[in-house]
Amino acid sequence: MDGYRIEYNLEKRILTMSGHSKFANIKHKKEKNDAKKGKIFTVIGREIAVELAKAGCKVICASKNISSCGAVADEINAMGLNAEACAIDVSKPEEVKNAAAELLKKYGKIDIIVNNAGITRDNLMLRMSDDEWQDVIDTNLSSAFHVVRSFVKAMMGGRWGRIVNISSVVGIMGNAGQANYAAAKAGLIGYTKTLARELASRNITANAITPGFIETDMTKKLPESVVEKAKEIIPLKRFGKPEDIAKMCVYLCSEEGGYITGQVISVNGGMCI
Repeated sequence: MDGYRIEYNLEKRILTMSGHSKFANIKHKKEKNDAKKGKIFTVIGREIAVELAKAGCKVICASKNISSCGAVADEINAMGLNAEACAIDVSKPEEVKNAAAELLKKYGKIDIIVNNAGITRDNLMLRMSDDEWQDVIDTNLSSAFHVVRSFVKAMMGGRWGRIVNISSVVGIMGNAGQANYAAAKAGLIGYTKTLARELASRNITANAITPGFIETDMTKKLPESVVEKAKEIIPLKRFGKPEDIAKMCVYLCSEEGGYITGQVISVNGGMCI
């Protein structure tokens, strides 16, 4: 990917360069306890950032927590690759708009957006508060709208682009206690398909990835009995790895993935067919 420039924004680059400039936007948010500890980037978000950097992209790691995205950027730079960090709360439209203005002024245009913001506020639907519902919708769904709307005009001007939205198998299957999360992730799928139709004439693709059970810090803390029960419903009888998601994302962002758009790519070991 020589000549490409990427910005990577987590939770989610060039001025003038030959070839395409690339901007990957990944913002990652976890639970409030993790936020207090500065742990905002999830394992999947980190892996996507690293793999895109390895593919030749310059990555801007953006998160509400600058220390967490800064740590990922530092890790990437220590590998001899190219990354920087940027503090953005993508659930807030004005903050995204202002950040976009600054980044576009600095880099000119963007070519890749990866929306990976995600939180959970689990509760049974009848017990779910308005705040529990809205917080998840704002972060997991509305953020993707804010980010794409703020950057896509520059992408359209370059007549080349890639948008990847990280959804979830829960957005396809539903899950008790996650009405808010399922609705947001299902909405992200519909949003992706609409983007694919609206932007195809500008050579911009839009796809969604729906991970199933993935080996993360969260799943490592599950009781063994819960893990085994979960594996029973997965035909491959194992959890996926973060790199399974990251490498699919890199492929969808590549020239080789340029004829794929409007698709929902399930990476779940056959859990949802």
